[in-house]
Amino acid sequence: MFPDGARRRSVALLTTGVLALPAVAACGASDEGNVPAASQDIEPASRDLVANGSTLTWAVDAVPGTLNAYQADADGATSQVAGAVLPALFTLDDRGRPQANPDYLESAEVVEREPRQVVVYRLNQKAVWSDGREIGAPDFAAQWRALRGKDPAYWTARNAGYDRIAKVERGKDDLEVQVTFDKPYAEWRSLFTPLYPKDVMGTPDAFNDSARVTLKNTAGPFSLKKVDRKAGDITLARNPRWWGDQPKLDQLVFRKVAPKDRTKALTEGRVDLAALTPGEAERISLARRDKGAKGPLAHGPGAGRTPADALMSWAVAHGTEQEAAQSEQLAREQTRSAITTYTAEQKSLAAYEVRKALEPAYTQLALNGADGPLADERVRRAVARALDRDELAETVLKPLELPAQPVGSHLALAGQDAYEDASGALGTQDTAEARALLAEAGWKPGEGASRPQNAGASGEPAEGGGEEAGAAENSGNEDRPGDGGGEYIVGEDDGKPGERGGPMLPRAVAAGQGAALLRQADVVQEDGDGKAEQGARAQQGGPPGAYAPKGTAAPNQSQSPGAEGAAGPLAKDGQPLTLRFVVPSGAGTEQLKAVADKIADQLEKIGVTTAMKKVPSSGYFTDHVASGSYDLALYSWPGTAYPATDGRPIHAKPVPAADGSLNVAQNYTRVGTDRIDQLFDQAVGELDDGARRKLIKEADARIWAVAGAIPLFQRPELVAARPRVANAGAFGFATPRYQDIGFLKKGVQPGAQDRESGS
Repeated sequence: MFPDGARRRSVALLTTGVLALPAVAACGASDEGNVPAASQDIEPASRDLVANGSTLTWAVDAVPGTLNAYQADADGATSQVAGAVLPALFTLDDRGRPQANPDYLESAEVVEREPRQVVVYRLNQKAVWSDGREIGAPDFAAQWRALRGKDPAYWTARNAGYDRIAKVERGKDDLEVQVTFDKPYAEWRSLFTPLYPKDVMGTPDAFNDSARVTLKNTAGPFSLKKVDRKAGDITLARNPRWWGDQPKLDQLVFRKVAPKDRTKALTEGRVDLAALTPGEAERISLARRDKGAKGPLAHGPGAGRTPADALMSWAVAHGTEQEAAQSEQLAREQTRSAITTYTAEQKSLAAYEVRKALEPAYTQLALNGADGPLADERVRRAVARALDRDELAETVLKPLELPAQPVGSHLALAGQDAYEDASGALGTQDTAEARALLAEAGWKPGEGASRPQNAGASGEPAEGGGEEAGAAENSGNEDRPGDGGGEYIVGEDDGKPGERGGPMLPRAVAAGQGAALLRQADVVQEDGDGKAEQGARAQQGGPPGAYAPKGTAAPNQSQSPGAEGAAGPLAKDGQPLTLRFVVPSGAGTEQLKAVADKIADQLEKIGVTTAMKKVPSSGYFTDHVASGSYDLALYSWPGTAYPATDGRPIHAKPVPAADGSLNVAQNYTRVGTDRIDQLFDQAVGELDDGARRKLIKEADARIWAVAGAIPLFQRPELVAARPRVANAGAFGFATPRYQDIGFLKKGVQPGAQDRESGS
C-alpha cells in the first residue's frame, strides 16, 4: 500500500494491464488550487453504521515472501499486513500528506535545529505491544541500529534517513523518545513507520529470518493469527490488547488470488475486495447494468454475430458437406457452452460493484540514455517533444471515466503539497521542433533509412522470429537495428545498444544547447507563479533550450510531409534511427500495449522507427529494464510523501563501480546530472518547508530538461467490492484505517457518499 510500500520505492511497478499515470491538476500548492484529480471511492460510513463482527476477505496477488517491510522482497501484501498489525506513527490523508497518528502519538515535533536537529516523540500512554510491554525508546533504538546501514549482518533494503541519526534515547520519561540527528533530515516523518518491536529489530537473525514468516509481537488493531501458505491465506484477528477504536471485523483475511484467477474468484464469491484490470471492471459494470434483464446478453461470446452470420452457420451445420458440417456443429456447441458459462459468470459478478480512483502511482516512458541514439540529449528531447501526452492519458483513463490529465512532475502527484507542473522545462508537444532536433543531431531522410525487415505497423517486427531470432536471443551482444542489414527484434537480443560505434554523444553545439535548457530550468524556479516562463513559451510553445539551435530547420517539404503526416524513416551514417521498444505480454497488459502502439505512431511522424517486441511479463523488468536491454520502456513508480528521500535514487546520476560496471541505483534510464544530485541533497536537509519545495521544483525541472523519463499519466485504481463493504476500496492517497473497515448494518443502504451517523 502507499504508506510504506510506495514510500520505500524498493522496486518499480510493472504496469501489466492497469497502465495509468499521475494526473496533473494544477501548478500551485495552495489548498484551493492543488487538489487530487480524483477523490477516493471507499463507501465511507461512520463507525456506528458499520456492523460488528464477520470476516472480510481481501484478494492479494501472492502470499508475501516476507513480513518484514524493510527487506528487499517486501511487496504490497507485506505493507498491507504491516499496516494492520504494526504501529504507523504517521499515516497519509487523502492528499498524500503525513499526519500524526493519535493511536500512537500525542505529539511529534522538531524541538531543536541548532547545533543539531532534535525530534521528540510523545507516545500515547495506552500504546502497548501484544505481549503487554509499552512501546518505547528501546524499540526506536533497535530499529535505528538495524536500519542505519552500519551493520552488514542486517539484510536491509535501504537506510535512508536512519543513516542521518546520531542517537536515539529515552526522554524525560518512558513515554518520550528523543532522536538526535547527525545531519538535518527534513523528511523525518518517514521514519519508524512501520515500527517493529525490539525483539524483531534487536538481532540480525530475528530481522533476517524470523520476521519473514511470522510476527509474534504486534501493536495494531489486528494481530497475526495464521499464515497458511499452502491455502494462500493470511488471517488477522482482533488484537485483544488494542486500546483504540475496536475493529469492526472479527477477522481480516488476505487471500492469494493470482491476477489471472481474479474473475474466477469473484464469480465463486471467494473474496469481498479485489483489485481489477480495466477489462474485469467493465465486465462487472455490464453485469450490474444487465441485472434483471431478460433475453441474451448483448456482449460476450457470440454477441458480435449478425443474423447473416447465424444463418450461414446454420446452413453449413446442416449442409451436405459432412466434414464442414461436423466442424461447424462443434463450433456452435462450443459457442453455446461459452455463452452459458459467460452468462452465469455475469450473474455472479453482479454481486459486486467497481470502486475507482487514481492510484498514487504514475506510468512513465523511460528513455535509456546509456548509449546508442538516446545517449544524445537532442534525440531524447525530440522523442519527448513528439509525444502527445494528453492522447496517451485519454487512451487509458477516459474509457474508465477518470480525469485524463498527463502528469506534470516526477516527484509528486496532483493534490500533494509538493506538486507543481514543471514540464515546461522541456516544452510542449511539437512535431516540427522534434524533427528539427533530430536534424541538428544528424538524423535525416536518406540512404539506409528503412524499417526492420518484416516490421508491422509502427515498425513492429512480426511475431515469431524463427530460428534466426532464436539464435539472436542467445548470442550475447549484437549490433543495433540496421547494423549489417540484419533484422532486430526487441526481446530476442539482450545486447547493449550502441556497441558498434560507441555512444553517439552530443557535439559542442549540443553541449551549449543543453546548458541553455538547464538554465531555463533555473528560470522556471525564479517566479512561483510561472511568469518567467510565459514569454518564451508564448512565442515557440516551450522554453528556450528545448529547441534546435537557431538556424536549424526541420527537414524541408521535399523530404518530409506536413506536421500531421509521417516524416519517413531517418538515418545517420547509413544507419536507420530505430529504437528498441520493450513491452510486456500476458494477462492484463492490453492497455500497456495500446499505449505503446500510440507512442510508436507518434514517433513515426518524426521519422523514428520503433522495433517493438512483447516479452514475458515475468522477466520484463529484471531482464530488460533493470539490465538496460532496451531503448524505450513503460513502467511505473509509486508516488511518495517524501520526494527528497525517495526521488534521489531514481534520478541520481549513475556512477562507476569498483568493478568497472555502472552503479545506477534505481535510475534505470541511466540519465542524470551532478546538479540534480546536489538539489536532492540540499532538499533532504532543508527544514524550511517552502525552501524545500523550491529545491524539489528545481530538481524536477532539471529532470524534465534531460529527458530521461517522461511521466505520462496516473494509474487507475480499480477495485471490486461487495456493495455493503464500508470504508474500503479505491483509497487513492489515503492510508486505510483498518479498524473502520467492515460491512454496513442491515437497513443501511449503500451508495450514499460521506454518510454520517443518524444519531
